[in-house]
Amino acid sequence: MRLLLIEDDKLLGNGIQVGLTQANYAVDWMQDGQMGENALKVEQYDALILDLALPKKTGLDILRDLRNRGNQIPVLILTARDSIADKITGLDGGADDYMIKPFDLDELTARLRALLRRQTGRTSPCIEQGQLRLDPAAHTVTQAGKLIDLSHREFSVLQMLLENVGKVLSRTRLEDSLYSWDDLIESNAVEVHIHYLRKKLGKNLIRTIRGVGYIIPK
Repeated sequence: MRLLLIEDDKLLGNGIQVGLTQANYAVDWMQDGQMGENALKVEQYDALILDLALPKKTGLDILRDLRNRGNQIPVLILTARDSIADKITGLDGGADDYMIKPFDLDELTARLRALLRRQTGRTSPCIEQGQLRLDPAAHTVTQAGKLIDLSHREFSVLQMLLENVGKVLSRTRLEDSLYSWDDLIESNAVEVHIHYLRKKLGKNLIRTIRGVGYIIPK
């Protein structure tokens, strides 16, 4: 899953980026509101973590313009503004969640999982398809009760496909969800991840739609 973090505090932003990367998210970090706005216009993100007090463009202005464009990305406001009035303004302005600084990183990741789960229409914390069970919180995959060892990017590809069962996802869409701007991407990276997933989970789980992308059929 690929996240956009818009946070102008360098120490805090770096800590969040490192922590979420260790939690197996790809994270792009922008340090002012205008840079964040530009990133949202050119990239597809799974969720946005948004500070309110930003240089060049405020978080509330970013949120307002985002929703006016019809962009439904899940937005979690992360701010030091802790008054009830600020919370109401943020949530009524289109945010999906609101957290106060200082915060606990484990709680942040749990709230992100909840936002992403609701975005895909799931109610269960785990994703099940046949004998396959993926647990995003524990970062585990089992097949017929057997634990399957996956790399974090293999896990992310599988999660994307399971959350879109019956839909074809292009190589570009999968690649965009796996890698931040700071990552080096090999030209056949997605194909390699798909190869190893088939090797570990069975060759018939993921189907290739030639010239289009990959799908886990319903």
